[in-house]
Amino acid sequence: MKVQTGLKQQASIDETKSEADLVSAAREGSELAVRELIRRLNPRLFRVARGIVDSDAEAEEALQEAYLSAFSKLDGFREHASFSTWITRIVINSARMQRRRAPVAEEYDTVDESSSPRVITFPGQHSELPDAMLGRAQLRGFLETAVSELPPNLRLPFLLREAEGMSILAIASELQINPITVKTRLFRARHRLRTTIEHQVRGGFEAIFPFGGKRCTNMTNRVVARLQANSAL
Repeated sequence: MKVQTGLKQQASIDETKSEADLVSAAREGSELAVRELIRRLNPRLFRVARGIVDSDAEAEEALQEAYLSAFSKLDGFREHASFSTWITRIVINSARMQRRRAPVAEEYDTVDESSSPRVITFPGQHSELPDAMLGRAQLRGFLETAVSELPPNLRLPFLLREAEGMSILAIASELQINPITVKTRLFRARHRLRTTIEHQVRGGFEAIFPFGGKRCTNMTNRVVARLQANSAL
């Protein structure tokens, strides 16, 4: 990305714009294009990072660093693959580096996740009855605990398959491993989650490790602020 002396401000951005159009605008220094790309990619990329590291805080740190690296060096994106594929690989590398570091001491004040770590309010679910919200939050906390206990080499393909709905071939391509290896790791992940748990939560994995609402907005604001401070946007 070319260094800009100031931001190019627009009143709004068309949410139907293609990823390629947004990347082109981001290269020209469009803050709104950067924000829209982050908004679209946040849920999937957070799950990718969370599939490698052991906590939400580490995943957010890895994701933020990946965004900063990608948008600061956008000229290095040659479009041999899609932008989402390119940045996914950056996130995977960032998360693996994060995992090698000492545990993060800083607490991220990104969202109020309730006094209990197993009870987390779903962003955008305020129209539900309190009991329904609590039940969904408890279920998600239960699932997240179970999935978090998987080793990273099993957790990441499991999340990509069950939470993101990716095909075996797509996961193999994303992680640059053999499709047979993906199948083996998925089988081992499901086995380790126990048959009883899988029966109880079948169809519920798409709800875990969400990254929307306030957390998504805060991530976008932090990345844009850092890019502005570094004169990369």
